[in-house]
Amino acid sequence: MTIKSVKAELKIKAPSLEIIELKTSTASVEQAALAHKVHPGQIVKTIALMVNKPILLMMAGDMKIDNKKYKEYFKIKAKMLSSEETERFTSHPIGGVCPFGLPSKLDIYSDISLINYDIVIPAAGSRNSSVKVERKLLLDIVDATQIDISVKK
Repeated sequence: MTIKSVKAELKIKAPSLEIIELKTSTASVEQAALAHKVHPGQIVKTIALMVNKPILLMMAGDMKIDNKKYKEYFKIKAKMLSSEETERFTSHPIGGVCPFGLPSKLDIYSDISLINYDIVIPAAGSRNSSVKVERKLLLDIVDATQIDISVKK
């Protein structure tokens, strides 16, 4: 699935968006920011977590989860999925995890840290693909619930 499922979903939900496939890796925030020549905060870090069921959390690349805020919101300690679980629930490898082209519906959350950017860049299903998208459009496409659980790195 991976990038193919992302392309299929975006063709339906946002046909004007173009998936960018680079020859270099964009698997880390730093690599993606360098490749796209943007501030690391514009890179959307999408994290697969378990909260009684798998969820996705999108946040600005220059932020990290504030464990206290996370536990207050979800009433459970943050637990990241393993690489195998991440691929099973998202169809994407770590470094390419994104909220598009998922094999089944997951609850998707967007941290308020993304508000600082009009244009954001999430991965697109592989370790070298991404898409530049208006933040508001991204949140609409994936029907994200906005929350506040981050802190500056």
